Amino acid sequence: MFVLVVVTSCLVGLAIGSFLNVVVYRVPLGKSVVTPPSACPSCEALIAPWDNIPVLSWLVLRGRCRRCHSRISPRYPLVEAGTGLLFVAVAVRFGATWSLPAELAFTAGLIALAAVDFERMLLPRAILYPTALLVSGLLVVAAGMQGQWRRLAVAVACAAVVFAAFFAINFIRPAWMGFGDVRLAGLIGLALGWLGTWTVVIGFMAANLLGALVGIGLMLGGRANRRTALPYGVFLAAGSILAILVAAPVIDWYSSHLIH
Repeated sequence: MFVLVVVTSCLVGLAIGSFLNVVVYRVPLGKSVVTPPSACPSCEALIAPWDNIPVLSWLVLRGRCRRCHSRISPRYPLVEAGTGLLFVAVAVRFGATWSLPAELAFTAGLIALAAVDFERMLLPRAILYPTALLVSGLLVVAAGMQGQWRRLAVAVACAAVVFAAFFAINFIRPAWMGFGDVRLAGLIGLALGWLGTWTVVIGFMAANLLGALVGIGLMLGGRANRRTALPYGVFLAAGSILAILVAAPVIDWYSSHLIH
């Protein structure tokens, strides 16, 4: 059963990653993610099904359109492969539990939001709100099937507290972050809050540490200064993933082996 969950998560992750590429490209432009079918951004030629296989097609075509030979961004295979790998890691972390669908949905949303923020310094509501609704609904299902309503209440409380804190920061110092970061912080508080309050704390600490390290590195390399804006959503996403895959298991181990 475990192997089946992992293999299925990998295949689903690759397919979802392919769809996320459509989302990342079209949503900021205000285009539908459903129609028209996938096409080359340069010559607008429709992409044949055999040229739309995650990762493999990009490698076979050597990163170029079959028709016009224009360069296809490496972001496409990176998002596909990254989604597949992260889906496997999350599946290994949670196993065949009712929590798994919610965490996979959360992971997919983080990947899409981080990619858009990295490219455009934007966290679109058209991605964030559907992700929040999906994660919320799946957590309600998980709470109902497992009888963990208290756990859901803690997650909702964490979301409210984090959202309020980021809202206050944005209100006092709007130059420090956009309101998209405030919305994303609330979603992260919900998803990580399901795993415990310490997971929330560590997730945001990791995000800020990563942001600080990257910022310092860019300044030392002469590529940024103190006023250079960085895509904070990328660091929030990375910190959340680290919290789910690394911090939460350590906290669980500590709780079960050293406290009890």
